[in-house]
Amino acid sequence: MIPKVFREVIDLGDGRTISLETGKLAKQAHGSVVVQMGKAMLLCTVVSNYKQSDVDFLPLTVDYREKFAAAGRYPGGFFKREARPSDGEVLTMRLVDRVLRPLFPKDYHAETQIMIQLMSHDENVMPDALAGLAASTVIQLSDIPFETPISEVRVARVNGEFVINPNRAQLADADLDMMIGASADSVMMVEGEMDEVSEEEMADAIKFAHEAIKIQCAAQVRLAEAFGKKETREYDAEREDEELAKKIHDAAYQKCYDIAKKGTSKSERSLAFSEVKEEITASFSEEEIEDYGKLIGKYFNKAQKNAVRELTLAEGLRLDGRKTTDIRPIWCEVDYLPSTHGSSIFTRGETQALATVTLGTSREANQIDMPSYEGEETFYLHYNFPPFCTGEARPLRGTSRREVGHGNLAQRALKGMIPSDCPYTVRVVSEVLESNGSSSMATVCSGTMALMDAGVQLKKPVSGIAMGLISDGDRYAVLSDILGDEDHLGDMDFKVTGTADGITACQMDIKVKGLSYEILVNALKQAREGRLHILEKLTDTIAQPSEDVKAHAPKMITKRIPNELIGAFIGPGGKHIQELQKETETTIVLTEDPVTEEGIVEILGTSPTGIEKVIARIESMMFKPEKGSVYEVKVIKMLDFGAVVEYIEAPGNEVLLHVSELAWERTDNVSDVVKMGDILDVKYFGLDPRTRKEKVSRKALLPKPEGYVARPPRDNNKGRDNRGRDNRRDDRKPRENKKEE
Repeated sequence: MIPKVFREVIDLGDGRTISLETGKLAKQAHGSVVVQMGKAMLLCTVVSNYKQSDVDFLPLTVDYREKFAAAGRYPGGFFKREARPSDGEVLTMRLVDRVLRPLFPKDYHAETQIMIQLMSHDENVMPDALAGLAASTVIQLSDIPFETPISEVRVARVNGEFVINPNRAQLADADLDMMIGASADSVMMVEGEMDEVSEEEMADAIKFAHEAIKIQCAAQVRLAEAFGKKETREYDAEREDEELAKKIHDAAYQKCYDIAKKGTSKSERSLAFSEVKEEITASFSEEEIEDYGKLIGKYFNKAQKNAVRELTLAEGLRLDGRKTTDIRPIWCEVDYLPSTHGSSIFTRGETQALATVTLGTSREANQIDMPSYEGEETFYLHYNFPPFCTGEARPLRGTSRREVGHGNLAQRALKGMIPSDCPYTVRVVSEVLESNGSSSMATVCSGTMALMDAGVQLKKPVSGIAMGLISDGDRYAVLSDILGDEDHLGDMDFKVTGTADGITACQMDIKVKGLSYEILVNALKQAREGRLHILEKLTDTIAQPSEDVKAHAPKMITKRIPNELIGAFIGPGGKHIQELQKETETTIVLTEDPVTEEGIVEILGTSPTGIEKVIARIESMMFKPEKGSVYEVKVIKMLDFGAVVEYIEAPGNEVLLHVSELAWERTDNVSDVVKMGDILDVKYFGLDPRTRKEKVSRKALLPKPEGYVARPPRDNNKGRDNRGRDNRRDDRKPRENKKEE
C-alpha cells in the first residue's frame, strides 16, 4: 500500500527551498520527518516513553549523526563503521538540545529521544542549520507535550549582506557566522563567531534570523494540521501543594534573603543555606517528610531563588556582595610551567584556568573527517573540566559534551586573532582548576596570555565575560561576571568575547519570553565594559606577545622548493631527508602546494645551527649560477683531465674545472696548478655548446701572458666531402673481401 505523504515547502526567497515531508518513513516512531534542502536530506524521529521516569528532570537525549554513505564515502578506521560522534556532531546536538529542553513542561520526566540523521549530503548545504527545524517538526507531529514550535537558522554576513543558511563557500567570505534558535515570539539561543563586530550589528543579525525562523515555525504548524495534529498525551503530573509551598516560603524567604545579603563566599553561603533547609525540614514530622517527599526541597529551592532574585532587583546586590556591574578580583601569571612552549594562569574570583600552548608542524594539525566536511585545523583548543574543580569526586567518563562545547566557544573566540602567516600548528589546552562561574571565559583569557607567552604574534588580545539577566517583567538587572548560582537563577546567561575593537564570539541562552532588543543591546554594551576591564588586567600581565618562542620551544622556518627537486630532497625511500633530520636534530615536514606547484618544507627544531644546516642544504639544491658571474669554489677531487670544484656558497653543487681552463699556459698535470682543498675564483660560462656540460674557467680571470698565441680551433670537417663523408679512404689500400677468400 502506497503511504500518504504530507509535504510543506519553505521558500527562502532566493530560489532555495526547504521541504518538510512526513508519512513515508519511520512510522512507528512517535513522530518522523524528512527535511530536504537541495540534495541534503535529514531524517528525524522522536520517541517518548508514556511512563514517567523516577527522576526530577527531563531525561532528554538529542542525537545527531552524519552517515558517511550520505556523501558516498567509507568511514575511516579498521572496522569501516560509524563509531562515536565527532566533535562537530556533538556541537550540533548541543545547539538543538539548548533550544528544545526549556519548552517541555517542567513536570514532564518521561525519557525522550530525538534522533537526527544525515542521509544524503549536498556540498552546497550545511546540514547543522536544519537540525533544529527537523527536531521541532517531529515533536509537532507527535502527541508529546511541548510549548511552541521553534527553529534554528544560520545567519552570515557576506559582503555587507545577511544570508540565511549560507553554503560553506559563502561562509568563508563572511565576517559574521551565527546560529539562532527561536520560537515565533522569542529568541532563545544564540551562538557564533564574528570579525570584531559591534553590539548593534550583532543584534541586527539576530533580528534578521528571527524573521526567517517565524516562517519556518508557521510551516511546521501547517504540516501538523494537514497530517492531523494529535491530542497532547496525558501524563502523571508532579504533585503540588500550595499550602506547603506557602508555609516553606514564609519560613525560608527572609532567612535566605539575609544570607544572600551578607555577600559571603560560595562555601559559606552553601553551608548557611543548608542549615536553613535542615531547620525547616526538622520542623516536619517523619510522617510528613515521608508524605511530602521531594516537595520540601523543591519549595525551599524556589523560596531561595526568589529571595536572591529580589535582592538583586530591589537593592542591586548579589550573592557575593558585588553590585551588578562589578567584576570579581583578578590575578594573572604567565610562564608558570617551565617546560611548556607557553603557559598562563587566569584567576577571577573562585574560577581558575591554567592554559598551555604547544607548537608543532602541519603534521600535528587536527584532522576533521565528517561526511559533510573534510579539512584540518592548524589552531585548536581543548578544554578539560575535572571534578575536583568544583570540589566533587565523580567517575571520569571521557570528554563530555559540555567540555566539547565550551572548548569550541573559546577556540572560536581566539582563532580569528591567530595571524594567517603563523608557521606553526598551535594547540591550546585549558585545565579548569576551580570553577564558580564561566570557566569558558576564563579559558579565553588564559588562552590569550599563554599564546602571547609562547611567542604567537596575536593580532590583538581577546578577553571574555559571562553575563546574566534577572527580570520580573517590570524591572530588570544585567549582571556582569556571573557566579555559578546566578547562572541557574537568572533569566538569561550569555558569554561574550572580543578585542578592544569588537566581538569575536558569543553564546547565549535566553530563558525569558519576549526579551526586547533594547535590553539585549544594553546587556551587550555592559558586557563590553566588563570585557575591557578584564582585557586591561591581561595586558598589565603581558602587554605584547613575546618577540620569539622560548629557548626550549621549537623554531619553525618554512621554505619552498620547486616540485622537480622534491624527489632529490627526500631521496630513495626517504633516505636523504631522514639522514638530514638525524644530522641536524630537526623535524622536517614536506608537503606539496597544489596551487603554486611547489614543495613546502617545514623545518622545526630547537637548535638554530641545525635549522641553518637544513636551510643551507635547500638553498644549495636551489642554487643556479648565473652566466658571466664569478664564484668562489673549493677543490674537492683531483682528476687527470681537471679538478672537481664545489661552490662555496652552495655546498653540494659541483662542477668540473677542465685542465684546459686552469691556466693560459699548457698544463700537463692538474696538480701543477691546483691541489685538494684549494679555494679559488672561477667564471661561469653556462653550458658549453660542444660538450653540453657546464663550463667554468680559472684562466678567464687571469691576464693573458705576453706573446700568447691561441691554438687554432680544430677543424672537425677536414678530410670530409661536401656530404660530410670521409674521403681519405681513396688513398688507402682497398679493403679485402674476407668472404671471397
